[in-house]
Amino acid sequence: MTQPQKGLCAEPNLHAQYLLLNVIDDDSQAVRAKLSRVLDIFEHFENEHYEAMVTGVVAIGTGYWAEVYPGLIPVELAPFPDMQCDDRSAPTMPCDLFIQIRADRLDICHAVGIEVMDLLRIHVELVEQIRGFRYLDGRDLNGFLYGADNPRGMKRRQVGIIGEDDPDFSGGSYVHIQRYRHDLRRWNSLSSRQQEQVMGTTQEHNLVSSEQSESSHCVRASTVAPDGDEPRLIKQGMPYGDMASQGLFFVSCSASARPFKQMLHSQIYGNGEGDYDRWLDFTSAETGAAFFAPSINFIRQQAKLSES
Repeated sequence: MTQPQKGLCAEPNLHAQYLLLNVIDDDSQAVRAKLSRVLDIFEHFENEHYEAMVTGVVAIGTGYWAEVYPGLIPVELAPFPDMQCDDRSAPTMPCDLFIQIRADRLDICHAVGIEVMDLLRIHVELVEQIRGFRYLDGRDLNGFLYGADNPRGMKRRQVGIIGEDDPDFSGGSYVHIQRYRHDLRRWNSLSSRQQEQVMGTTQEHNLVSSEQSESSHCVRASTVAPDGDEPRLIKQGMPYGDMASQGLFFVSCSASARPFKQMLHSQIYGNGEGDYDRWLDFTSAETGAAFFAPSINFIRQQAKLSES
């Protein structure tokens, strides 16, 4: 049976380490073998520290896919959808590899990251590393619940993992990332009522606000199809920050690349009547990249083919 990577549909953790990497050598055979060994690192820490609920994701950038896995290509593999309208933008920062490490212990996240980097060091350069954390009861740093519309239970796999529509890549997932920087000083100058108007939900209980509008974040960033009632993305991101800058490292997983593109278009361009996502007045994306996370079976099989 095809086995998806556990981190794609995992429930939220307390800590995350996100690694964005570019491959700097031409030995794609060695890279294929080592991506399989990254899975071994995840498995080792998961077994040794089961209480930490360790999960990981290995995802390959859309521009690097054909180099490391020549031949078959996922049906919807496409570059990150670079968008701009007025002062709102979704810039792209292409990367070859994305490694997501999550756990309920910060030290374990760190230890996994160190081992992964030691393994890949001669093949890659580190483009960016971001350490994410759970904030309060699962909120963004703006004080509102994050990912409250995520699918629950078994629905997560249906939403996040490719089935038999693309049998060569069943068990895989389309992954998109963005690093947002928040202007929290400006945001916190708003009253609670104004903040709830922007977000479209109440802050305390995430109920639909009586003043929700077409420009509310929860409307524009909805991942529910117009003709359906189920979300089509799993949002796996987490807040990050220090005393100088704060924001959200956005990660989404889906069985299709289309829902993310449609959501982003809805946020930046809006509905054609000027109703864009007003939360973008207080936060801005500084990076963006598209990846594909193959099944564990695929990564293992490709590594074995390289060795034979």
